Amino acid sequence: MADLLPPLKPIPIKDRLSILYIEYGHLDVLDGAFVVFDKTGVRTHIPVGGVACLMLEPGTRVSHAACALAARVGTLLVWIGEAGVRLYSAGQPGGARSDKLLYQARLALEDGLRLKVVRKMYALRFGEEPPQRRSVEQLRGIEGARVRETYKRIAAKYGVEWKARNYDTSDWDKGDLPNRCLSSATACLYGVTEAAVLAAGYAPAIGFIHTGKPLSFVYDVADVYKFDTVVPLAFRIAARHPANPEQQVRLACRDVFRESRLLERIIPGIEDMLAAGEIEPPERFDEQVGPAIPNPESIGDAGHRS
Repeated sequence: MADLLPPLKPIPIKDRLSILYIEYGHLDVLDGAFVVFDKTGVRTHIPVGGVACLMLEPGTRVSHAACALAARVGTLLVWIGEAGVRLYSAGQPGGARSDKLLYQARLALEDGLRLKVVRKMYALRFGEEPPQRRSVEQLRGIEGARVRETYKRIAAKYGVEWKARNYDTSDWDKGDLPNRCLSSATACLYGVTEAAVLAAGYAPAIGFIHTGKPLSFVYDVADVYKFDTVVPLAFRIAARHPANPEQQVRLACRDVFRESRLLERIIPGIEDMLAAGEIEPPERFDEQVGPAIPNPESIGDAGHRS
């Protein structure tokens, strides 16, 4: 049957559903598409290539065929804790192209270029130009103060008692309700942002403000959109004191990502941030050997496998 199906072509990230959660089921492939079997044998089809990110909760099994299909269509597989409270691992469906990776690495390694990118991220995040003649470290300090004040302001707007951003990754229940809601919301945002970073052809680990983590660049990019999307949502749900806040947060994130058309904004936003460095992506050297088999044109994004 697989031989009779036409070649798969990744759908651009901006045209996809943002995230789907799967729990207590077996993710497999049937008739060339994702399918989830539950314990009763009931199957649910998932549009092939129509989802940016599949969040796999505890109790989920994934077949080899499903992993291979995810790689071909550029769907990010993310293994998370119950209700999205932890992120354990991610399956990379494509990722950094050499030209994009070298471009990103040069911007991150040269102090002057890195500062330009950080200033652009600051401007996009806060809607105003940062102060002149400030180092990256100084801008981080200014950003931290503004972020703390923004948390206080949004918490007050929704009538939520707010102390500080504080959570313990080893003891989820130790955190208070607003912090648990925020952590669940940002986990959703990180999953979608990582899918976009990979689809754009960049490396999640090469950050400009954050560093030393596998998702440093994902944190950089997600922070630009955080206060416009998931932070108000998290406080609004915390104010209700629901019985299952993590579930309410993830469902609300799915809706707000669609309503805000977030996936349409992230990849152009990444290009805009990096363009602030005012350099061109590197060209191939004459002595380098190009691909023996030319890459076929694809309707997908730059980082998707053909």
